[in-house]
Amino acid sequence: MASSSGVTERRGIPAASFVEDVQAYLAHLSLDANSSLVFLQERLQQYKQAEMKLLAQQRDLQAKIPDIEKCLDVVSTLQAKKGTGEALIADFEVSEGIYSRACIEDTDSVCLWLGANVMLEYSCEEATALLQNNLENAKASLEVLVADLQFLSDQVTITQVTIARVYNWDVQKRRTQQVAAAAKDS
Repeated sequence: MASSSGVTERRGIPAASFVEDVQAYLAHLSLDANSSLVFLQERLQQYKQAEMKLLAQQRDLQAKIPDIEKCLDVVSTLQAKKGTGEALIADFEVSEGIYSRACIEDTDSVCLWLGANVMLEYSCEEATALLQNNLENAKASLEVLVADLQFLSDQVTITQVTIARVYNWDVQKRRTQQVAAAAKDS
């Protein structure tokens, strides 16, 4: 029984063990095949639940990154228009499906939604720095999530293979016992 690539866990997700010798594996755990299969099925369900949570986080980040990039573009456009005397005409959403047009003249600040119905005013430079930092953090988090999902996918595969190996070993053991019992009776 050897662990997959020597990793015992990743961010709280336990690593699955690849089982080479099913009989030794069952003896090591002091389990019969049925108990082992129940344990492995439960572990597989835990992996699936963790995968669903990570996929939801990934979707949220993938939606958040374009929003941050769009905000950065708007702030840079405001900064580019600053001092030119040229007004920026913008359409913004007042509520779902309702838009209003605004004429934005030279401005030194912008207001950013921080979440939980909180909006703060920042200078354009501060807003750019904050948004750039948020973008870098979101991209880094997305990379970690992708790596976690790959690790989880590997664990699911290893667990499914182990379930198949234990099941097949149990079927073969029962057949051998049936053949031995039939030979003994005749």
